[in-house]
Amino acid sequence: MGRNTRKRRSSMATKAVAASAALALGGGGLIWANFYASAHESNSSGQNETKAANAAVQVATISCPDVGQKLTSVPNGAKQGVASELANLDKQITEAYARLASTRQAQAGDPGFVQNAIVGPLKEKRGATIDRIRINIQRSGGQFDNSLSQLAACTTQVANNTNAGQQNGGQNNGGQQQGGQQNGGQQQGGNGGQQQNGGQNNGGQQNNGGQNNGGQQQGGNGGQGGNGPVASDFVDITKVQANVKAKPRKNNRASNGTFSASCGVNANKNFNTDNVIVAPGVTNGAHHTHDYVGNQKINAFSSNNTFLQGGTSCSNKSDLSSYYWPVLRLQNGTQEFDQNRDGGGKEGNVGKILTAKQAEIKYVGSPKSKVVAMPQFLRIITGDAKTTTNGLANANAHWSCTGFENKVQLTEQYPICPRGSSVVRSFAFQSCWDGKNADSANHRSHVAFADANGNCQNGFKAIPQLTMRLVYDVPAPVVQNGQVKNAYAVDGFPEQLHKPSTDHDDFISITKNNLANKIASCINRGQRCQ
Repeated sequence: MGRNTRKRRSSMATKAVAASAALALGGGGLIWANFYASAHESNSSGQNETKAANAAVQVATISCPDVGQKLTSVPNGAKQGVASELANLDKQITEAYARLASTRQAQAGDPGFVQNAIVGPLKEKRGATIDRIRINIQRSGGQFDNSLSQLAACTTQVANNTNAGQQNGGQNNGGQQQGGQQNGGQQQGGNGGQQQNGGQNNGGQQNNGGQNNGGQQQGGNGGQGGNGPVASDFVDITKVQANVKAKPRKNNRASNGTFSASCGVNANKNFNTDNVIVAPGVTNGAHHTHDYVGNQKINAFSSNNTFLQGGTSCSNKSDLSSYYWPVLRLQNGTQEFDQNRDGGGKEGNVGKILTAKQAEIKYVGSPKSKVVAMPQFLRIITGDAKTTTNGLANANAHWSCTGFENKVQLTEQYPICPRGSSVVRSFAFQSCWDGKNADSANHRSHVAFADANGNCQNGFKAIPQLTMRLVYDVPAPVVQNGQVKNAYAVDGFPEQLHKPSTDHDDFISITKNNLANKIASCINRGQRCQ
């Protein structure tokens, strides 16, 4: 009786060792291998084979410290060189993740494969790149923090730990952010209150089995591209408890006005995979596709010298600001224009690009003070595209459904909306500015969020707070038996597994004809302007 039980368990364990589903993304796209462990019944225990295969299945992604977030000062003469090297670090992680995803069978046969063939060589490449960053900074007369050299080593994350932003046996960089984001704190602007980062667990079901869902191949880390999302990334919003809390009380110095910008929804399909803020001069610096509204000529090679030449999609032609965010895709097997391109299908960003049916852009005031005008060319990034490995310290994703926005806001899960309700992504940008800099070395420390009472701290000044609300018609995903059909996901770096918390938004303030001052004046007078 006991012997038969052991044999049955061994057989079940063997069948359970299924890794990411086979999917070739066409024309040079990444290939995720579908394999099953070759544990043999002739082996009395089968433990070695099963252990090796289980180890391969568990490794979901590569986790590397975010060097850029640790930079506090970069001399002007070194900025371009440093930006290029930081982009190289991102490229190296992308390439290492591609190797991780395409060598599952080798991993099953060799428990040391990931460390010896992927993580180890990646550390060497990163070490050399960080040293070039040091040289760039020191040649320009700057000081280099030698502790950055310790950030070369990367670790791996297992499949059941990727929602937590924790590294497997490595260091967690989630809290290492200056001027960081408020999570679990005040949600400012048009989103109706506080944001809960805990998320709701939809049964805790992880999509690790293989299943073909109407053109989508679900398996391994899930998603049509093999790198997410998974079933546990979705939740029925009608089953989530209300988590939105009241905004701070206003005092008699509050700036109560609003300024709305009508800039369209990117119906003209102005896309690129660059990010001029974090990777100027680097093609495909974002490794994912952005929607652009406002300024129409923003790419990796734009600069303060060319911003005013871009034209605008905004109805107010004095507003040449750039508003851009990662596209949202329906993973329904659609072959998009970027299916075989960098930043698109080659990096796991696949499926039909969805155009928002509404894109509301609004500047709002402070509950505690008047605001000062935004400086020309101010750059702000809100949220963090790398929360899967960085942790949630800078997460600022807000997902909800129409009819639920004042009750429920989600950071760690995508909402499944009821019939007649639309998916909503909303952003409330940092509303405090250091009064001096239009940018900073880590693109964060020059701006900050107000505290829980709505006050700017550390001598920062209140500026008009940019809020954005994007509304989409999205077919409702269906979660059954740990599988998700009709999944949708935001574009991202491939190793970030398309987690909802990686949603982010980018902004460059570019105005003419004194518009920045007009916006501040309107808000301070308590008016409604556009």
